Amino acid sequence: MTAAGVIAGVRADWSIAIRVGSKPHRFIRIWAVVVRGRVFVRSWSLHPRGWYRTLLVQPSGTVRVGREELPFRAARVRGETMKAAVDRAYLRKYARPGEARYARDLCGPTCRATTTELILETAPARPRYRAPRARAARA
Repeated sequence: MTAAGVIAGVRADWSIAIRVGSKPHRFIRIWAVVVRGRVFVRSWSLHPRGWYRTLLVQPSGTVRVGREELPFRAARVRGETMKAAVDRAYLRKYARPGEARYARDLCGPTCRATTTELILETAPARPRYRAPRARAARA
């Protein structure tokens, strides 16, 4: 999958799955939004052993959209302009009655401080099969 495919999936899907850090563990579902062609996430719970705390220590992982996976690096967002744009994206995407309360919480000061960009890395190219070269006969 390409980064463009992941971005399209984030726009279309209700949630994404991420696995953070280098230790093997399961994927977890989180809400994500796209702003200016970039993927952003926020943590609703700041649990000491949660994905966000792990991301602070090991800022990389894997994102899964559909059945495809792509590695990412994480970068904390510091600019207020971008945080405000991410606020608007969360409130617009998660506006249904059961979601709106949580979207508003994600725009509160505690969750807003966890705004993180997932910088998608291009998938490694698959090595193409190369037929073995014939060895020259020795004379």
